Amino acid sequence: METTTQRSVLVSAMLAEHYPQVKEIYERGMATNNATLETKAPEWAEWDAKHLKSCRFVATVEGRVVGWAALSPVSGRCVYGGVAEDSVYVHPDSMGQGIGKRLLQELVPASEQAGIWMLQAHILVENTASIKLHAQCGFRTVGVRERLGQLHGQWRDTCLMERRSNLVGV
Repeated sequence: METTTQRSVLVSAMLAEHYPQVKEIYERGMATNNATLETKAPEWAEWDAKHLKSCRFVATVEGRVVGWAALSPVSGRCVYGGVAEDSVYVHPDSMGQGIGKRLLQELVPASEQAGIWMLQAHILVENTASIKLHAQCGFRTVGVRERLGQLHGQWRDTCLMERRSNLVGV
């Protein structure tokens, strides 16, 4: 079987027509109970409204979406206009092949071009692969937020990570 790393991976801007595959990958992440505290993926209009237009990407192989990354603002207050939270999801069949890293490496400079000075990530502590990925891409651990939210009635802790731009807001 050919692996994703043996094929050409294209990272490009996410378009509305990508969303059915993006949503499927998001739902597969939800099913692990270690990717998010969310339990239902939104429809396109809601997802689109909550994410920055300039900072959303898909990774495709032969036209099939194998991963996605996007930013959402952390607050509607203008003083936090340069702070955003990232989301990076990879299809289970493509995990461990550098797709998440490629996406995050595309997302970081795009965020700086959009005037973002701080990226943050809330990662469930059990999601060690995502914590490692973010550390490899220049994020530092700020701390663990204990019992931040519940998933299926169980309190969950998140690792708060952040990456400060060396270009924006210096």
